[in-house]
Amino acid sequence: MNIAIDGPAGAGKSTIAKKAAGELGFIYVDTGAMYRAVAVYLTESDISASDEDLVEKSIADISVEIKYEDGAQQVYLNGENVTGKLRTEAAGNMASKASALPCVREKLLSLQRDLAASNDVVMDGRDIGTNILPSAELKVYLTASSAVRAKRRYDELVAKGAENIDIEKIEQDIIQRDKQDMERKTAPLKRADDAVLIDSSDMTIEQVTDTIVGLARERM
Repeated sequence: MNIAIDGPAGAGKSTIAKKAAGELGFIYVDTGAMYRAVAVYLTESDISASDEDLVEKSIADISVEIKYEDGAQQVYLNGENVTGKLRTEAAGNMASKASALPCVREKLLSLQRDLAASNDVVMDGRDIGTNILPSAELKVYLTASSAVRAKRRYDELVAKGAENIDIEKIEQDIIQRDKQDMERKTAPLKRADDAVLIDSSDMTIEQVTDTIVGLARERM
């Protein structure tokens, strides 16, 4: 069984997908982490996402792997564990730009589909239900207001010890990310016609997870 969870940045997709996968005994496939790994490579190689030819050449031979070690997901780029580099603002912004490039999407598409074909998976991203797993038995479009998503990101940064954080700038960045993701030519962010809409603005993580797990069990 395949479960596809799509939605904008900061909607809680990864957190909820992990919890739902754990409760159902499914494999969680973090597509966002895979794109962020490519973004780390491009950023550290000082390659601009606007130079598509160079991007295509540079990523031709890179490897991105998802492994589980002691129950925790680890992402490897060319054999190096880059999990700790994935959640930076720079990686997120580059991932948003790079994921619009057909060459980047094609690089990761076959790996994602192979995993879903041979396992029960929960996969989250921007175009899982519309493009990567169009035949998924359950599709969810998970969203929340930009203000709520900014507050969640603010709290996350504060918990990590960050200082002098501008929550208004965080919200503006989120709005800009949404615009980029929805207007890109290749596989834009949108709700699949048969996706269940869940607005998590006034819901807890547990409430959203319970809703998705309940829907999944109905369809098993």
